[in-house]
Amino acid sequence: MTDAPKPIPRIKPKHFPPPPPLVQASPGLWRRTPPAIFPPMMGLFGLGLGWRTLAAQPGMLPLAPIGEAILGAVLLLFGFSLVAYLSKPLRRPGVLWEDLAVLPGRAGLAAMVLCIALAAAAMVPYQPAIALVLVSVAFAFLVVLGGMIGWAMVSGPQEARAVTPVFHLTFAGYILMPLSLIPLGYLAFAKGLLIVTILAASAIWLVSFRQLVTRTPPAPLRPLLAIHVAPASLFAIVSAQMGYVTLAIGFALFALALLLALLASVRWLLVTGFSPLWGALTFPLAASGTASIQALGAVGFWVGAVLLIAASALNPWVTTRVVKAWAKGQLAMKTNAATA
Repeated sequence: MTDAPKPIPRIKPKHFPPPPPLVQASPGLWRRTPPAIFPPMMGLFGLGLGWRTLAAQPGMLPLAPIGEAILGAVLLLFGFSLVAYLSKPLRRPGVLWEDLAVLPGRAGLAAMVLCIALAAAAMVPYQPAIALVLVSVAFAFLVVLGGMIGWAMVSGPQEARAVTPVFHLTFAGYILMPLSLIPLGYLAFAKGLLIVTILAASAIWLVSFRQLVTRTPPAPLRPLLAIHVAPASLFAIVSAQMGYVTLAIGFALFALALLLALLASVRWLLVTGFSPLWGALTFPLAASGTASIQALGAVGFWVGAVLLIAASALNPWVTTRVVKAWAKGQLAMKTNAATA
């Protein structure tokens, strides 16, 4: 018998794998490009067109380079982003249906098509022929996209069939086409689009108001309510360009009323903090400024100038944050973008 201590048995250390990364590695170049990159680009297009409108007012010609510089920069950004997204359906066409299955995907794809129409409006003073091609492509794509979204809703779950402000982009977004068609001389077609889109937007406003009264929108989706301002603003802009003064004034005031209601409830609207859906705030703000300038005379000039200055601060900031999130791979995860 010995007093020597017994050897301590060796304990095999357990393996604890590290937690998965919050941002997954990219599956390949542009294979998961999120459609959510496009709504803030609409805001930049609207901002550039707004500064162009402001520079066209008496005595404001020295401001002309601001709008043209913004439009030139956003055309380059949009062109790059469009190539990045289209690489997905070129690899696997079915990825479009997967992106349409989620609300950020529907909003993003509609914004992508509408950016083509806004690019046409930007090109009108420089290349009218190219502008006509672009607006024709945008019109055709929006018709196809509307059909795809309608089918996705009908064939999808019941909860996915609710009317949302995103409907304005898909079914009333045609009102962006007259921004190019009017200066190109297609007045009859522009008038027809104005009438049809007023009817479509009015139906969406009525249904949305009823839904807002009966139930509170989920906090993450509340920024989308800002989209309601955009069609009213565009109706004012197009009406003013076609000489329908009373109609232009009415819609411009309606747009400002909606904007004031949103500003009064901004804490409720943005309670969840920044998200990719803040892209929905950008275009309506710029469009309401342009509508005020074109439809409301001397008072509207100052109101519109203030709104454009506010948009000049908000829109690039939102776009920068969204593009950074895209570059880091966070945007695709947050918006549940499909992978090609």
